[in-house]
Amino acid sequence: MLNIECLNVFVSYEAKSASNVPPDDLTTRVYTALAKASIHFEKALFESDLPEYVITWQRKRNSRGYYASGRFKAKDSDAVVDEVALNPTFFDQRTTKEILSTLVHEQVHAWQKRHGKPSRKGYHNAEWAEKMEDLGLIPSSTGQPGGARTGPAVSHYIEAGGRFDRACDELLSDGFTIEFADRLTTTAPTKGQAKSRNKVTYSCTGCGANTWGKPGLNLICGDCDIALAMA
Repeated sequence: MLNIECLNVFVSYEAKSASNVPPDDLTTRVYTALAKASIHFEKALFESDLPEYVITWQRKRNSRGYYASGRFKAKDSDAVVDEVALNPTFFDQRTTKEILSTLVHEQVHAWQKRHGKPSRKGYHNAEWAEKMEDLGLIPSSTGQPGGARTGPAVSHYIEAGGRFDRACDELLSDGFTIEFADRLTTTAPTKGQAKSRNKVTYSCTGCGANTWGKPGLNLICGDCDIALAMA
């Protein structure tokens, strides 16, 4: 479940009086919205039974979001919490429902940590894919019908009328919106990609290191021992 104490700043707009938190505080508004969406989907799709995590915005190139198990530790105790990150550089290119589908995609990784058997870091296995399908997010390496449902780099598309689709419609009908998107674009090819159309980017979800190579390589980050994800 989303840790309300760790996300105090996210939910303080609703939990504190207007005299303590200005209603037009942008940081509070932005992260309160993310916390509201996260809690909504936890209840609607996961029976409020996920590990504790902190939501962040991260501009990780070629990644719409990621899940990092045990990313943060408390400074004054042994508590450890995970990270669910969303990349705002993609927000302007996608609908609110598509952005929120990435949030739930990463929540499925959190669900698998508690209830299932994750494969090596960065890999999407059959158990993860089955849970995604149960929620109405169809795993696909291309983000379209026909793509591989498992592997190191797997996206998804939304099943019309599926559980996520209905739960998201409920949230949106209550006036939910994502107010801001990054002004930077992610559509331009990188320097390495421009040299050859046969090369793709591989990224480490741990340290953010990137490399390039032909599609289908099985690469491991030597520093993090994590499988690199193909963009």
